[in-house]
Amino acid sequence: MTLQWYVLKSKPNKEDALYKQVMLREFGVFYPRQAYTPVNPRARKIRPYFTGYMFVHIDLQETGHSLFQWMPYSAGLVSFDGEPAAIPSNIMQNLIREIESITRNTADSHNGFMPGNLLQVTRGPFAGYEAVFDTRLSGSDRIRILLNLAKGNQVSVELSTLQVEKIN
Repeated sequence: MTLQWYVLKSKPNKEDALYKQVMLREFGVFYPRQAYTPVNPRARKIRPYFTGYMFVHIDLQETGHSLFQWMPYSAGLVSFDGEPAAIPSNIMQNLIREIESITRNTADSHNGFMPGNLLQVTRGPFAGYEAVFDTRLSGSDRIRILLNLAKGNQVSVELSTLQVEKIN
């Protein structure tokens, strides 16, 4: 079993949907995102660091190349001359470390949550559920989270910051 990092290309604006597909198959994935303030207030407020791409940690001998060509929302693995290009582990480790450092430094000073952080709901009717931090809402302590439900489905919920804790 030889796990290696590969770059997976998504179809246009389908990174989040592809990320869910990869997670459902329980592959290792690195999909960094960043928060920003769009001009249009209805536009999404979180965007990928690498638009159209994410990194998967897989054993290509076991999974096969064609799985990623036919996966919904995928445009396949980045390949050269028909061969998927593996990324050396040391380069991926440095990339992950640098992006996490940047993310930590730009964390929301109020609660330390960044878009994409894994949270555990500790109080209220959703206690015990895992969630993903989406955004901080206007007001003193309100946030929007994406509550993880069965089979990768997520529901947007607004809660107080006192009702959640960050999962390490």
